[in-house]
Amino acid sequence: MTVSSEPRFVDTTLRYFTPPADGSKAWSNINADPTTGKRVSNWEHTAHAVKVENLRGHAEATLDKNGFQFFHHPAKHTSFANDEEITREYYPESIELIKQLTGASRVVLFDHTIRRRRPGVIDTPQARQPVPGVHVDQTTASAVSRVQRHLPPEDVEGLLKRRFQIINLWRPIHHAAHDWPLALCDFSSVDRSRDLVPQTLKYPDRDGETYGVQWNENHRWKYVRGMTPEEGVLIKCFDSIQDGSVAVLTPHTAFEDPTTPPSAEKRESIELRALVFYD
Repeated sequence: MTVSSEPRFVDTTLRYFTPPADGSKAWSNINADPTTGKRVSNWEHTAHAVKVENLRGHAEATLDKNGFQFFHHPAKHTSFANDEEITREYYPESIELIKQLTGASRVVLFDHTIRRRRPGVIDTPQARQPVPGVHVDQTTASAVSRVQRHLPPEDVEGLLKRRFQIINLWRPIHHAAHDWPLALCDFSSVDRSRDLVPQTLKYPDRDGETYGVQWNENHRWKYVRGMTPEEGVLIKCFDSIQDGSVAVLTPHTAFEDPTTPPSAEKRESIELRALVFYD
């Protein structure tokens, strides 16, 4: 990342998870209510004031130390016009990029989402918006389930005995992401036993599980201001090594950046979800 005179910190608010008052397990629907545009759930978000550090031109973050890693690597595929083209063209180059950046021996992409911020438009599976709430995509149970769901049955037992991760590859598309960029929480500031609350994520055909993230004043939030389509970030959502030697996961959220130029185009981004295995 190049050195610049941009602000080092920005003041904003982030929406944190507040568990159900009755003590029941939290749940939410993956799809928003078509009339209200909000996800139906049994818990609420609570806004908290935070400072987010702009890492452009400053210290670099790494997957194993911080839980995320920024990179500069222009994609060969740039149209992102339809799912078929993305799967055929962007998936293979992204697999090689993840291997290059992590040293992994096997990478299996199991999903992708394009997000376009469109004020007033209801979030649907066909028109995903940035997610304005602090969360972690996977729990240990759901990460294991992903291996079982997406890998050949004959491979699963052996793969689960070795180190594996779930990593999202996120990048802006078409223009710089000044508008509602992505904030990432340094894993070393997360209290896993206190901050993370498993919640059921209800899909139309099954249940998954994610972590809601409770407010902790010690959280250290980072971003790179105005990331371009030639830049991106790997976000660690799960690591099977959980002995304290490496970062296990990364709370993250879209947020309103008060330094966004008035002329900035609305955020457009793509995230790929990858199962990452090591020999």
